[in-house]
Amino acid sequence: MFPEFRDLISQLKHKDHHFTRLFDKHNALDQEIQNMETVHPGASQFAIEAKKKEKLALKDELYEILKKASSEA
Repeated sequence: MFPEFRDLISQLKHKDHHFTRLFDKHNALDQEIQNMETVHPGASQFAIEAKKKEKLALKDELYEILKKASSEA
């Protein structure tokens, strides 16, 4: 996710607790979605789509933080 911000992500994960929580939650949702689609193929499509929307919202928020931090650097 966001290879162009790899160094900035590393920096923010060390100094911004809010960013770290969002980043970890995004990764956890990614794993949860993957499990729902592969391990539990009978999982509700509605539940999977809800998780995907939540993950996308987190990604948008992370991107906004990264854009702001990169413009301040």
